[in-house]
Amino acid sequence: MDRLILQKAASYCAYQERTQDEVRKRLQKWEVWGEEADEIIAELITLNYLSEERFAKTYAGGKFRMKNWGKMKIKQELHRRGLTEYSIQQGMNEIPEQAYQTGLKELLTKKRELLVRTETDKFKLRQKLARFALGKGYESELVWKTIEDL
Repeated sequence: MDRLILQKAASYCAYQERTQDEVRKRLQKWEVWGEEADEIIAELITLNYLSEERFAKTYAGGKFRMKNWGKMKIKQELHRRGLTEYSIQQGMNEIPEQAYQTGLKELLTKKRELLVRTETDKFKLRQKLARFALGKGYESELVWKTIEDL
């Protein structure tokens, strides 16, 4: 195993949380394939530079707090990145249920204040609010319940 490549991969992982798939693609750019790539990834995991569970927790918490994404959108993106079901569940545990519901309510309240200026039809207003929240990845049952409570 090339120590220089391992060092480059370690600094790549230290910069920000990565998935094994992202590291594998980066190693391919550096012309490292197959068994050697597997060895480097195993070594990064052993040295704690690479952890998919930690990635899922960081990603889920960050997307919820910074981008106001819902759980469905976060899960879909974690699946797309090739994480295991266990790692995804650990990431979802980073989002407290009370904060999740409060976040949705605040998001819909802000959007409602913007839409109420231009939309006079109550039915269309509710539809636009629902479409907005569903696009953010929130569950439809929770969205409609929250819109009713507004």
